[in-house]
Amino acid sequence: MTTELDVAGVRGMFVAACDAMLENIELLTHADQAIGDGDHGVGMKRGFAAALAFLNENEPANVGEIFKGVGGAIMSASGGASGAIFGTFFRAGNKSIGDAVMLDGAGFAAFLKAGLEAVEKRGGAAPGGKTMIDALDPAATAASGAGEDLEAVLAAAAAAAKDGVEATKSMIATTGKARTLGERSLGHPDPGAISLSIVLDAMAKAAAGADAATA
Repeated sequence: MTTELDVAGVRGMFVAACDAMLENIELLTHADQAIGDGDHGVGMKRGFAAALAFLNENEPANVGEIFKGVGGAIMSASGGASGAIFGTFFRAGNKSIGDAVMLDGAGFAAFLKAGLEAVEKRGGAAPGGKTMIDALDPAATAASGAGEDLEAVLAAAAAAAKDGVEATKSMIATTGKARTLGERSLGHPDPGAISLSIVLDAMAKAAAGADAATA
């Protein structure tokens, strides 16, 4: 198991997440067309392309700088509410992890908790409203009980986020543009929740790959 990653390893984990997001823009666009205005995929493409550029063009000195840089890039480039929310989410990692040069499971779990609190405060949303919080809240809960091994924590968070995406299908949107649809939003997953699930799944696979590479 991958108990922890150094700065280079965390950077690689984020590169994998950016790549996965950019490979799923069409999926996100279709999901948002069902319950929104269809621009979620475009916003995520701009934001995660900027985050990837940050990762490729900079050499952060610590883990916190990676979270801050990625969050700042997404916030600046994405535009719209989703960009602000995902930017806020990642920037919370800088505050919770700080200048650490290693990231373990406990650190990532702390980031998810801090990210959840920051997103709830900024967006004014809560679990059950059919937003990315409905994937993030169960992910944070699962991570907090998965120990200190980073690979195990990521796997637990990714699985819980995926279940959270499925759960949004049975929710009526109460936040964002989808709230105007009322019951017509039923049966469709939330695009933001899908995005978070993609990120955590890619990170989990990257951590597992890092373990295989060193075995």
